[in-house]
Amino acid sequence: MAHGEAIIRFDKVSFNYGHNKPILDEVSFSVRRGMKATIVGQNGAGKSTIFSLITGEKKPEEGQIHLAPKIAIAISRQVIPRSELELTVREFFQKCFSEKVYDIDPRIDDVLEVVNLKGHEKVHDRVIKTFSGGQQARLLLASALIQEPDILLLDEPTNNLDKAGIAHLTDFLVKYKKTVIVISHDAEFLNAFTESVLYLDVYTKKVEYYVGNYFNVIKDISARVEKENMKNAQLAKEIQAKKDQANVFAHKGGGLRLVARRMREKAEELEEEMVEVRKEDKTIRPFIIPCQEDINGELVNITSLSIVNPKTHKIVARKALVSLKKKTHLLLSGPNGIGKSTLLESLAKGEAKGAKITPGIRVGYYRQDFSTLNFEDTVRESLTKVLKEVTGKIDEEYMRSVAASFLITSDVINTKIGDLSEGQKGLVAFARLVLERPGILILDEPTNHINFRHLPIIAKALDQYEGAMILVSHVPDFVAQIRIDETLDLEK
Repeated sequence: MAHGEAIIRFDKVSFNYGHNKPILDEVSFSVRRGMKATIVGQNGAGKSTIFSLITGEKKPEEGQIHLAPKIAIAISRQVIPRSELELTVREFFQKCFSEKVYDIDPRIDDVLEVVNLKGHEKVHDRVIKTFSGGQQARLLLASALIQEPDILLLDEPTNNLDKAGIAHLTDFLVKYKKTVIVISHDAEFLNAFTESVLYLDVYTKKVEYYVGNYFNVIKDISARVEKENMKNAQLAKEIQAKKDQANVFAHKGGGLRLVARRMREKAEELEEEMVEVRKEDKTIRPFIIPCQEDINGELVNITSLSIVNPKTHKIVARKALVSLKKKTHLLLSGPNGIGKSTLLESLAKGEAKGAKITPGIRVGYYRQDFSTLNFEDTVRESLTKVLKEVTGKIDEEYMRSVAASFLITSDVINTKIGDLSEGQKGLVAFARLVLERPGILILDEPTNHINFRHLPIIAKALDQYEGAMILVSHVPDFVAQIRIDETLDLEK
């Protein structure tokens, strides 16, 4: 196939999750060889489903998906499945191939060099779960690259990556010569390499194709929305005028009733001209995370901690002097792999040496892998459990009100958490924090998977939180919107 011809083509593809949950409705688009495209859309719209259809993991109910002959496809997933966390690095990469690869070690070394994850002693025998979230994100990318695919699918590849990791990935994609399709909520990252945008509307279930970089396309969509709103406003005014005239003529009777009927018919014609303005810009409602009542004095004390030396990769102890009270926000910083997530987890579980949380303080813990959630629970069960634990009773109306503020509506609330998109899991986790009323918030990369439109609202809620807070985030723009009283840099 010549360069530039279609390498992927969707022809009136429809896909549903069950009978009452349509995801795609007669979607048609094509991606050309060598193109670097982005899929955008609201959390839960079905972006990852498109990837599953391209790889063949899922099959369309209607329509056809045409792929160029003899092409290799590889996907870098959002998270490493729990079933693979016990694998060694060698076993993890071997699973990428249908047949055993006997020279896999040097290939692993080459691909780890590409993702800037090198220099680890005996890395091939190291177990996946011992790597940090950021390092696991690099392993996911490497697992796709090692297959040398014709089509590279990247699902939220910047999640957990620090600034250096994002810069390294961006440089790689700018220079990459093959076809790439990316799902991400990181606007700056996307704009660096995007040549076209596939816009998935969660309401119409359609995909619109735009050519141009990410910022220009979003600007075009915003302009179109404004134009549609203006047109609808004008039509609504004309429709109301016709209806008012029809009512006047109808009451006068006689031959004027015919005029009234024509007026109503004209109003109906105008109503048909009104366009269904996309609701894609819908965001979560402003919210607060209430603080546990009747708490005073020191809530968290850290006198020492353990970190991973970035050069030797060995665990070393460090002294610290951290005392957190109400309304004290601590930013925990440092590069991927230094031990931030490990410290947060051990602190939340009460197992951290040299660090403790005052007894009786409720801990609201937001984990980047959502493992604090029971994936077998429905959303309703998950929210109801935490509400009952805190208040001793179930207030269905209040629970549903909180859920709705996070776009968890009636068509989602009875879905199992394991069946939600990663972004929707994040919104459920925040809804649980609101119901939990914690005395201390521990947040590990709370921007991962979350639609960028929601981030300013989440940042404001964290900024206003009146308990103690420990935050880890590699997104400077997000952190800049939150009051930070102290910073603990593990690298220093």
